[in-house]
Amino acid sequence: MGNVQGYFDPRFERVRELFAEQQQDEQARGAALCVTVGGDTVLDLWQGVMDKENQQVWEQDTLVNVFSCTKPLGAVALLQQVAAGRIELDAPIAEVWPEFAQAGKQGISLRQLLSHRSGLSAVAKTLPPEALFDWTAMSTALAEQAPWWEPGAAHGYAPVTYAWLLGEPLRRLTDQRAGSYIQQHICQPLGMDFHVGVPDQDLPRIAHVSRLRNQYGDEGARALFAAMGEPEGLTAKAFGNPSSMMTSTNKREWQQAEILSANGTGNARSLARFWQLLAHGGKLDGVSLLDAELVALMQQEHSKGQDRTLLCPTRFGLGVMLEQDTPGGGFGMGPRAFGHPGAGGSLGFCDPDAQVGFGYVTNTMGPYVLMDPRALALSSAVTACLRELD
Repeated sequence: MGNVQGYFDPRFERVRELFAEQQQDEQARGAALCVTVGGDTVLDLWQGVMDKENQQVWEQDTLVNVFSCTKPLGAVALLQQVAAGRIELDAPIAEVWPEFAQAGKQGISLRQLLSHRSGLSAVAKTLPPEALFDWTAMSTALAEQAPWWEPGAAHGYAPVTYAWLLGEPLRRLTDQRAGSYIQQHICQPLGMDFHVGVPDQDLPRIAHVSRLRNQYGDEGARALFAAMGEPEGLTAKAFGNPSSMMTSTNKREWQQAEILSANGTGNARSLARFWQLLAHGGKLDGVSLLDAELVALMQQEHSKGQDRTLLCPTRFGLGVMLEQDTPGGGFGMGPRAFGHPGAGGSLGFCDPDAQVGFGYVTNTMGPYVLMDPRALALSSAVTACLRELD
């Protein structure tokens, strides 16, 4: 079993064995897996190394950038504002962010932002690298940006702009920056070791992220990477404008920014806990983040079909990806599973029917567009164990 550490329920031993096998890949560095069922933790495992020199062992409290696994926390933050009556899902965002009404965006709603239907997946005007860390610069650029398509007519994933599309309305509604709001109203109540903007004292716990070498992914990944080579296209702008998006992962300014679309830093345990709460309709262990009606709305299909940014089929609810049948698009569990992957391999999701909360994180990034095969294999193994228990 090599250096696998942590706890496992013996009924899920095959998942632990698979997790250990994945570490045998010569490029594998570090990873963690946590699975909860009905509120009980059945797997809480970690292994490997966290530094680029492969000398520092991955610890129980190691943190890692989980990229877009952060997005659902931002969605919950905005839905909390809906629950509080501060904003309506179908009201124009310009009601709380007047500058946003420019360039034909006066009717865009929170619902359209949450479901990637706003046409604002990217900023067309080339921005300087430092703009990524300038909240006002990014918010202003999005306020000025015209939609890439008629809002509501199609959908296209917003990999990075999502941070300000949600974060600026959140700031205006609560008078708090995204990271501090999420820490106070989501992470602390649930006891999640998760940060959108890591405090100084926790920086040494962050694992260094690297990419798998000589790995080219599937057909979808190859199409995406080809589109990223067309500098004025939507896909290239969505992932590479400002250009610092592609080069900042291990830098302190990225780790301490509050980019709620992509720079959340946490562990598998925190993801599993967040998703277990959503599997329970927004309430868990006396903590209530959302009422069941809003959680059900998150799960409701709002977008389905060819994604204008990712150039493959995607299916979204409000701030979450939904289960789909296309290759690499599912969570490996039941038909009502929902959650969100993160670039390079991390995955958080729940299956409300099986009452499963799932979190997987790694600092060895794979080249896949949606679900990483490592995470999916672990999810499928969990499913197999659950079926044996029925």
